[in-house]
Parts: sequence; structure tokens; C-alpha cells
Amino acid sequence: MASKANKKRGAEPGKLVNGYLILYNLVQAIGWSYLLLIIAKHYQSPEVGSTSLWGSVKYIVLIFQNAAVLEILHAALGMVSSSVVLTTFQVLSRVMVVCGVLLPTPTGPASPGLPLALVAWSVTEIIRYLYYACNLLGMQPYLLVWCRYSLFMVLYPVGVTGELLCLYAAQAHVSRTKMWSVEMPNRLNFTFSYHYLLLFVMFLYIPLFPQLYLHMFAQRRKILGSSSKKAQ
Repeated sequence: MASKANKKRGAEPGKLVNGYLILYNLVQAIGWSYLLLIIAKHYQSPEVGSTSLWGSVKYIVLIFQNAAVLEILHAALGMVSSSVVLTTFQVLSRVMVVCGVLLPTPTGPASPGLPLALVAWSVTEIIRYLYYACNLLGMQPYLLVWCRYSLFMVLYPVGVTGELLCLYAAQAHVSRTKMWSVEMPNRLNFTFSYHYLLLFVMFLYIPLFPQLYLHMFAQRRKILGSSSKKAQ
């Protein structure tokens, strides 16, 4: 009896983590679906020119994009099998765009990259979170699996292009205004250039994005390749 009770208690954390991850993924899928709906309504509105896209979606993006920081913790704690390095880059690069570019600068939200980034993010995340939720529930709808490991080929480059355009538009404003920068001389004998930080973040895309992109191609061969073999 005691051993059975111990086994039951040992299984509970797994069930709790599983339940938490299912809830997290479903909430995120709903949130990004709502964001995509708002974007569609914004462009269908006859008064589309009177309200900025960022003004329509700002709070929804802030909530659901910043909530993705939890995914770094999920990977670090071993709750999911994702790479901590790639997850950190993917999440923090977007958080940087949202909180460090779109929120504080007027030029970031005015960039043509904003709709590119938001639409690519939304479609990607809806598919990704539904895929994870279904996996945790023991379901693998082929259409969802195919979308997860095929549409990224277009969505990832479009999203990164949008992010870089927003960063580029923001760095010009930051360079002119010296926003969030500290210049010498000062009491702390310290200097910091937010402009250079934005440029550094942009250059980080060069070595890191190909890794993420190629990783997804490797996963595609692994998942869809094995699926097609099973179907035969």
C-alpha cells in the first residue's frame, strides 16, 4: 500500500506540469488568435487611417508576448525539451522589439515592418501553441503537424524581416534623441548607448536566426519524414 501511495505521489508532479503546460499553450493560442482577429478588423475598418495598428493591438501584444518569457523557464527547468539558447533568443528578441522598440519609440510602430511582424507572429504562434497543446493531450492531427513544420518556411523570414525593419526605424530615432543613453562625464563615470545596443541586437540575427531556421528544417525532416514513412 505504501509503495502504491509513493508511486501515486511521484506521478502527481508530472500531471500537474502537464496540466499547466496544456493550459498555458491553450491560453496563448487563444490570445494570439484574438490578436489576429483585431488586426483583420483594423484593416477592414473604413476608418483604418484614423487609428494606428499599434494603438489597436498594443496591450494584447504586451500581455501575450511577454508571457512567452515563461518558456525560457520551462526549457531551463526541463519541463519541455526545447533548447534554452534558441528559446531565449527567440523570446527575448521579440520582447526587445515590443518593449524596447514599439512601446517607447514613435518610429518603430510606424515602420512597415509592424504588420509583417505581427501577422507572422500571430499565425506562427497559433499553430505552435495548438500543436504543443495537442501533443500534450496525446493528439497529432496531421494538418496541424504539417502546418507547424511547413509554414515556418515563409512565416519565419517574414517575421524576422518585420522585426528588423522595426529595429531599424527605432534606431534612427534613438540615434537622434539619444534615448535611454548615458554620456560622459557623469558621477558614475559610466557610458551607455542604447543606439549601439539596438545595432548589436540587429547584428545578432545574422548568426542566430540561421540556427533557428535550420533547426526547424531538421525537425521537419525528422517529423514529416517519419510521418510519411508510417503512412506508407
